[in-house]
Amino acid sequence: MVVKQSIIVTGANGQLGTEIRQLKNSFSQYNFVFVARDELDITDADSVNSIFNSSSPSYCINCAAYTAVDKAETDLEQAYKINSKATENLAIACREHNTRFIHISTDYVFDGTASSPYTEESRTNPVSIYGKSKLEGEQKAIKANPDSVIIRTAWVYSQFGKNFVKTMLRLMNDKPEIGVVSDQLGSPTYAADIAMAIMKIISSGDWYPGIYHFSNQGVISWFDFATAIKELSGSNCQVNPITTAQYPTPAKRPAYSVMDSQKISSTYNIQLIYWKESLQTCFQRIKEQNSVQNQ
Repeated sequence: MVVKQSIIVTGANGQLGTEIRQLKNSFSQYNFVFVARDELDITDADSVNSIFNSSSPSYCINCAAYTAVDKAETDLEQAYKINSKATENLAIACREHNTRFIHISTDYVFDGTASSPYTEESRTNPVSIYGKSKLEGEQKAIKANPDSVIIRTAWVYSQFGKNFVKTMLRLMNDKPEIGVVSDQLGSPTYAADIAMAIMKIISSGDWYPGIYHFSNQGVISWFDFATAIKELSGSNCQVNPITTAQYPTPAKRPAYSVMDSQKISSTYNIQLIYWKESLQTCFQRIKEQNSVQNQ
């Protein structure tokens, strides 16, 4: 009898955790252990050790994060607890249980002042509490467990959870016109593509620790993204470009979030998909989901 390798997935109910769950049947050679916030407190080292002892995982994918970017500016303690301390707890548990650790990080570790894509060697300089807490989590993970793989991504969306695509669809349905920021540039990233990239890393049998960047290809603004969402949805809502100054937020956003994903592509032979192609795939899945719900 072949004993399946186990994979613990934290943040199981978030966008990425849910997308990994969708891939479960395609990777049936693994036993997946999905844990949500109410099932495992990753900020508690004893709780983390307990689940590692009971499931003996070969891999741990940390999709859990404090992602309320604006709220983090006043909720510092919780942001650091989840994005930094909990990441360290998982990294230590992985080291002690000989488990390979994959941690998801963010473009917010950069200040957004660049004019060419950020590489893994680019200087970090977060300008928000969210970004600072995520960078500290990266640093603690690498210090506690140098064998970790950290994947930074940006502008994540999915048919699941809360994200820009679903917010735009709701607003376009409710309002005759909306304003969307046009002076912040980045690459939208479909969570299903990140999930597949992670599973390709695991199933490759290869393991090259370090930091990697992963996003869909192409450079656009939030306004461009919203315009594409409008076109795909067939909405009559008018989408107007506005500046960051016209839409002030408690947390400062990077004006430029474009990341170079060549390292992960060449190291693990991962295909990088153009953003619009992935957005179309997501829309198709949203349509299928809606038709099932309406039956």
